[in-house]
Amino acid sequence: MSRRQLPALVSADELSAVLERLTEGAVVAVPTDTVFGLAALLTPRSVARVFAAKGRPADLALPVLIGGRGQVGGIASSVPSAAAALAGRFWPGPLTLVVPARRRIGALVGGAGRSVGIRWPDHPLIEELCLSLGPLAVTSANRHGEPPCTSADEVRARFVAHEVAAVVEGRAAGVPSTVVDCTGRRPSCLREGAIGWAEIEATLSE
Repeated sequence: MSRRQLPALVSADELSAVLERLTEGAVVAVPTDTVFGLAALLTPRSVARVFAAKGRPADLALPVLIGGRGQVGGIASSVPSAAAALAGRFWPGPLTLVVPARRRIGALVGGAGRSVGIRWPDHPLIEELCLSLGPLAVTSANRHGEPPCTSADEVRARFVAHEVAAVVEGRAAGVPSTVVDCTGRRPSCLREGAIGWAEIEATLSE
């Protein structure tokens, strides 16, 4: 019986090693300010590997993480006023904003292709990766339908090396981001997470 090949464990200080694996098209598990995420370049091959590793249905689009507001324009075709107000209040932080997607991005991340969830995490590693490589496709590190991982050990216990090439050491808080859909006439809550819906509504009413 062959030995189970675990993903490599990489220190957060080994930025070059993480960048190298991502550039090669591999999936890398990274700690964020919410939960551990499966990160990959926004390319067809890399995105397909994320869907495969997670077992995520193709009709559920992958979120995109950015390293600053300057990267929004390359992902979103427009930013509704409600999304701009919420980003100004809660970014960087645990808030994912669903906005109209640029056609190329919508076609890449799955789902209907018309919208994309964008988040700027309050996490120095993610910010550095995104500023170095551009926005990344990142979804929670877990099999679809299972609880998200909050530590490197949990990720390595659930995935094998051909699915996830490396795991960055660290822990995550464990509370997912709040997801707000800003594509309709009124913003709607798709998931209440680290930020309460009352805080969202209060910001929108200011």
